[in-house]
Amino acid sequence: MENQHDDNCCLFTPSIITLTVSAVLIAITRILYILCQSGKPLRPSKSPKPLSTLIVLGSGGHTAEMINVLNVLLQKDRFCPRFYVAAATDNMSLQKAHLLEENVFNLNGGKGGSTQFLQIYRSREVGQSYITSIGTTFLALVHALWLMIRIRPQVVLCNGPGTCVPLCVISFLFKMVGVRWSSVFYVESIARVRKLSLSGLLLYKLRIADQFFVQWPQLQKKYPRAHYVGCLM
Repeated sequence: MENQHDDNCCLFTPSIITLTVSAVLIAITRILYILCQSGKPLRPSKSPKPLSTLIVLGSGGHTAEMINVLNVLLQKDRFCPRFYVAAATDNMSLQKAHLLEENVFNLNGGKGGSTQFLQIYRSREVGQSYITSIGTTFLALVHALWLMIRIRPQVVLCNGPGTCVPLCVISFLFKMVGVRWSSVFYVESIARVRKLSLSGLLLYKLRIADQFFVQWPQLQKKYPRAHYVGCLM
């Protein structure tokens, strides 16, 4: 009986090893494929379909810059429905987004009826201790996951607020498991002249952003995968 049990264990162990190696190889292949495809811009077509778009807003000037970018560059009928998201404690950003939709997009004939304005928990508030931020960070990640499952955007547009990082990471994980292919477009703040913000550095180094834009030529030289677009303000 002992010999038979040992033989079964010997047969079982190689099977586990084979499955583990196969899973790792599949995961690596998938990651390489995503990294290869992620840097490519959206393909233009003769009759492009609307793309559901998540727009991340943030305090400290991020929202003002994002509103300006949307005014200048966004094709209103191509990128819809639009979902604006800001931190739960940031009411001013969503008010500005409301004004943008009412006074600019709707007046110009844009499709604004399906626009939604959402809030997300912050991982850490200004002045909050690092110990208590462990719980709030976990809560923020769970909330971000729920939000992304609900929206499943095809495009994520952000420019630096810390709330964009978990959303962008989750969009990358969605690509991994085949839930949704979300293209992440990151525009670094014009205030970043010599080095990237922490959010920008994370998304650049981890290759999470499909298209990474900077507004200063010296930044593009320092980070060659970034695209220099000039001043957008």
